[in-house]
Amino acid sequence: MTTRSARSSTARLLFSFCTASISPAPQTSRAALLTGNFHLRYFSAGSSAAARLGEEKEAWWKESLQKIRNIGISAHIDSGKTTLTERILYYTGRIRKIHEVRGRDGIGAKMDSMDLEREKGITIQSAATYCSWNDYQVNIIDTPGHVDFTIEVERALHVLDGAVLVLCCVGGVQSQSITVDRQMRRYEVPRIAFINKLDRMGADPWKVLNQARTKLRHHTAAVQIPIGLEDDFKGLIDLVNMKAYYFHGSNGENVVTEDIPADLEASALEKRRELIEAVSEVDDQLAEAFLSDEPILAANLEEAIRRVTVARKFIPVFMGSAIKNKGVQPLLDGVLSYLPSPTEVSNYALDQTKNEEKVELSGSPAGPLVALAFKLEEGQFGQLTYLRIYEGVIKKGDFITNVNTGKKVKVPRLVRMHSNEKEDIQQAHAGQIVAVFGVDCASGDTFTDGSVKYTMTSMSVPEPVMSLAISPVSKDSGGNFSKALNRFQKEDPTFRVGLDAESGQTIISGMGELHLEVYVERMRREYKVDAIVGKPRVNFRETITQRVEFDYLHKKQSGGAGQYGRVIGYMEPLPPGYGTKFEFENNLIGQAISPGFVPAIEKGFKEAVNSGSLIGHPVENIRIVLTDGASHAVDSSELAFKMAAIYAFRKFYEAAKPVILEPVMMVELKFPMEFQGTVTGDISKRKGLIVGNDQEGDDLGVLNAHVPLNNMFGYSTALRSMTQGKGEFTMEYLEHSQVATEVQTQLVNSYKATKSVD
Repeated sequence: MTTRSARSSTARLLFSFCTASISPAPQTSRAALLTGNFHLRYFSAGSSAAARLGEEKEAWWKESLQKIRNIGISAHIDSGKTTLTERILYYTGRIRKIHEVRGRDGIGAKMDSMDLEREKGITIQSAATYCSWNDYQVNIIDTPGHVDFTIEVERALHVLDGAVLVLCCVGGVQSQSITVDRQMRRYEVPRIAFINKLDRMGADPWKVLNQARTKLRHHTAAVQIPIGLEDDFKGLIDLVNMKAYYFHGSNGENVVTEDIPADLEASALEKRRELIEAVSEVDDQLAEAFLSDEPILAANLEEAIRRVTVARKFIPVFMGSAIKNKGVQPLLDGVLSYLPSPTEVSNYALDQTKNEEKVELSGSPAGPLVALAFKLEEGQFGQLTYLRIYEGVIKKGDFITNVNTGKKVKVPRLVRMHSNEKEDIQQAHAGQIVAVFGVDCASGDTFTDGSVKYTMTSMSVPEPVMSLAISPVSKDSGGNFSKALNRFQKEDPTFRVGLDAESGQTIISGMGELHLEVYVERMRREYKVDAIVGKPRVNFRETITQRVEFDYLHKKQSGGAGQYGRVIGYMEPLPPGYGTKFEFENNLIGQAISPGFVPAIEKGFKEAVNSGSLIGHPVENIRIVLTDGASHAVDSSELAFKMAAIYAFRKFYEAAKPVILEPVMMVELKFPMEFQGTVTGDISKRKGLIVGNDQEGDDLGVLNAHVPLNNMFGYSTALRSMTQGKGEFTMEYLEHSQVATEVQTQLVNSYKATKSVD
């Protein structure tokens, strides 16, 4: 024990030396050794000692990082994941008393820190906490059961190294379980499964296990079997160590290990063989031992399960009942044994100096600081920003650089979060999840120490596809209304706020109907602002289809100095896939127009393309080339040429055969096969183009289609009624494409009608 503590104190001493700022000037051997600046070229006689010290420092970091787990707990709504987290916090000593989710005791679960969450018994926001189990630090993100927005999901899953997928022993694999699992697969998150509620009437873990294999396509097997079910559920049998576990004490805190009951021995051996077979299929080392009929030791089996789980080839299944305090401690052991540490997961950053080239991060605290702001909260002391550190070290008082904005900020306070409570710390290193106060940033921003320009997520954000006019019911709540809109924009880069120049209304834009609905609801709940919402409006665009020459003279004489400006040139459509949406080219030869007026002409054209004459939406994919013109010695001015450009565009735009472009969505539908005809027919009615038709398992149809967004309003309700509530769909922006002629005529006529009313 003495050696261990001595070693860790040396390591800590090293840590404080190594994170100190290092002068670039050459140092003496001794100074370099103390600062941890191991450039071996400065050494002669002491080089082997320095190398040894460097290795010890590296070994300590690795050992420290191997004892960290960053996990998420996710599931279908009401599968018991917040209840499970509550038990984990209790057994790890983070809380003294267990409280139930729906707040029957008037307090509510620890992780549901919003009042609304406690009232409704659901998780609305992600909460973050940490705990210690067997000398390991476990950071837990308790995620909401309803995940709607790709950009937020991406951020949450960026932060996790592993996950626990909770399944209900009665409900089995439900729609949201499929969605959550699909997201984890997309972002390559290793996971273990926990079948909860074994005490419930009708509990059948083997049915759920088979559903996981068929519906989720998991390569999976149980690592435990239950001792009894429903009211007779007493404990669990561990198939790796072949031991029985019983949970005694008022809250199941005393785990008693006994021999397997005689009547369950045969069943346990059979299920253990099934487990070994399943792991052998994806692990060559275990397969070799299994095929040569060697006895499989518990340690070898555990190592094999860990290898294939971290490699995402296998998902071990645990069992229990969180509400009855059974099976939670073995699940915690499973998190440590089978889920990866930060060093075992490959994290990639995008190098902004090399056109977003992918760079693999070492995950070492010795590297430059790279941290992602994945969640923002408004606290009583200002904005609280949750950070996941991928590389390097962050200390209180440090200056860090926000790569997305280029701003340098100081870290005034660094805390470790436990739901809504905070614990001050002085520093944190790679692999940890911490929070900082007083750092102004948006969700998804990346912080570095300034030596590298990496971002953890792409800086290109999809354009919003839908808009709503919104205004507060009461004029008194204008302040909170503005505050809410500002905060939501910071949290979510796909949420935009603008002002309609004609009507003066506030317009919110986002990625779809549900996206905007949720923000309107959050405004009501979190900021107590009731809002009047207009009809959803699709963000159409206009473009031209042929080249047209223009020659326009703007002349105005009204006594005194007049206005005179003549512009000559042509406008043409840009080729498909061209990088920019508007291009202005100055091809003037000679001094027909003074060079000082050219920026005003460009400004005029830029202003003109903001509103096309068909339906008043912006014009894109257009190139305007100025070839000639004329000016007057007295009457020409910047304003005259700007007006000439605007009127030239309006006059000749019609001749360029303009068309309307509408946003088209990539829609993925999942529904029971019995409803295939109805669903396919409905998509065709909505002018959808079916691009893929597949089947998952025996009874789940998967349909991919490109559908105009304008035809997708109210689709969630329609799909529910068509499929008896069993269908689900996801929708993301694909492109803007030309509308049909009859649709264009209809849109133009309705635009003209509203203009004439105005």
